[in-house]
Amino acid sequence: MKTSDFTVTLLVDQSPKEVIEAVSNPQDWWSGEVTGSALQLNDEFSYRYKDLHYSRQRVVELVPERKVVWMVTESELFYVEDRHEWTGTSISFEVTPQDNKTEIRFSHLGLTPAVECFDSCSTTWSRLIKESLHSLITTGRGQQLVLA
Repeated sequence: MKTSDFTVTLLVDQSPKEVIEAVSNPQDWWSGEVTGSALQLNDEFSYRYKDLHYSRQRVVELVPERKVVWMVTESELFYVEDRHEWTGTSISFEVTPQDNKTEIRFSHLGLTPAVECFDSCSTTWSRLIKESLHSLITTGRGQQLVLA
């Protein structure tokens, strides 16, 4: 049986280079505390949102102007039974030029409908991508969203 990883796409006027630069600065578009760096291959950063979520990511793939992949090396979601269900999943951003625009395909590989946090996590990702990341890419400023 094929699983369906959570995916969302955006289309923006900015260049692939501008998109990858924005994606690689999660502290500018994720709500909560981000420490560390996501600018280069093997960089690591951690994320904490209130007392609900902690995760640590490592940049495992970086193709300039094309793709960024983060591996979740640690996670603790305090509102689900399997608190470590993100550990070992990957967060992927594929960037493709389309005419005079750029398409961003975000996928959280391993976040499927079978995962307990799927509904809340996919809703949160949708908001972060469509609202905050989109704002950062198009205006230079991300949004601090209330996620809980």
